[in-house]
Amino acid sequence: MNASIVDLINGIVFYATDYLMPFLIIAFILAVFVRLMITVIIRRQHRFVKEFSKRVYQHIFDHPDSRGSFYRSFKGFLAATYFESFELRAKYKRRNPDHVMTIEDRVFLIQDGIIRLIDDFLKHARYLRKDEAQQPNFHEITNNVFNSNPVFNRVFGLFSMSRTNDILNILPGIFIVAGIFGTFLGIMKALPELTGMDITNAEASKLVIDSFLIRIAFALSTSILGIVLSVLMSFLNTLLSPDNTYLEIIDSFKAATEILWNKSDTNQIEDPLGFKTDRESEAVNAFEIAIANMYSKAS
Repeated sequence: MNASIVDLINGIVFYATDYLMPFLIIAFILAVFVRLMITVIIRRQHRFVKEFSKRVYQHIFDHPDSRGSFYRSFKGFLAATYFESFELRAKYKRRNPDHVMTIEDRVFLIQDGIIRLIDDFLKHARYLRKDEAQQPNFHEITNNVFNSNPVFNRVFGLFSMSRTNDILNILPGIFIVAGIFGTFLGIMKALPELTGMDITNAEASKLVIDSFLIRIAFALSTSILGIVLSVLMSFLNTLLSPDNTYLEIIDSFKAATEILWNKSDTNQIEDPLGFKTDRESEAVNAFEIAIANMYSKAS
């Protein structure tokens, strides 16, 4: 049993000392890529919510006394934001702050994720009752919809984004531990060389000591690399942290939705008067077509 354990440790020492540093560098590069990917997805959601809120506040400023159905207004603003962010860009190829690069939309499935967000919000809004004394908990609704989105909450379509973000947050500590671990492995690999030192031969002993010190210096470089990667990853996690952006997304969307709710008289789903403008009708039609296409692809 002891012999097997010793063989296992020797194998770890032999291979880890050679491959630990490349492994740390590859892990860091992969972590940076995933962090950037999460940041792009979160910021794209934030941009959509920002544009939605901007349209709501502009409408309130232009029409302070307007009333009507919450569902109709909610659907109209969401559809208009989607329409101007994606459909008009595809139609006219014009430059607008709403827009992101087409390659971004394709790689990260931004458009599909936004369609699902709007569809899920409208499913919740459909069952809200205006005649109830207590206002709906829009914070909980918003949080649930964003958390349950299958496009935006999966990295590479496989891994949970929240779990992945947690792993990225603890990577700086792992880099330091791995660097120290590599240093100990290098020392363990270098120590057996001292057994070949002959104290009666000064020249040979000097060569053994020099070789030992070189290996120790190389082993210490693993700790240095671990510290450097830890500092860089900590800075990147702080600079590109999605937590504050996500909270801002939830708060902004909730605030705009509550304003629409408080300005509405009813939550009538079908409005016999239709939409006020042809632009709103075009936006809603484009969104409904996008919903139909999305579900037809899924089936």
